[in-house]
Amino acid sequence: MSEDDVRVRQELALLLRRLTVELDAVGQRFAQRHGLNRTDVRALVAIMDAARRGEELTAGRLGEAVELRSASVTALVDRLEKVGHVRRSRDTEDRRRVVLQMSDSAMAAGAEHFGGLARDLTAAMEGYTPEELAVVRRFLTEMTDVIVEHARTTEPLDE
Repeated sequence: MSEDDVRVRQELALLLRRLTVELDAVGQRFAQRHGLNRTDVRALVAIMDAARRGEELTAGRLGEAVELRSASVTALVDRLEKVGHVRRSRDTEDRRRVVLQMSDSAMAAGAEHFGGLARDLTAAMEGYTPEELAVVRRFLTEMTDVIVEHARTTEPLDE
């Protein structure tokens, strides 16, 4: 690999770091505005993403998504339910199973805070061809997979 190739890869890694820092700041402003902490926001995103995939999320699956143990997940869900961001409901197929859903008010707050950013990001992609977007998608997916794997090999967030 040439020195130029190494430099390009290093620059891309730095740009990814910058992107994550800036996205984290956006999420932190949302958290502060709504009296949430970082884990609360991660939990809401996990519940929302599951709903977008057409999946129902249980507390156990939420714990896996946000790297918390059972007792901490219960406290997290209790806290989010108390402030009206999440509701527990019985699974329609298995009444013994409890699933988590975001409240309409939480969805509205997220849309209000992140909607403009989502529109601007989408608009910024207009100059890319479908082929270029496919490469970007592959790149971001693979980089996310590397980060997730790295996170699994380090200490858990919840002690």
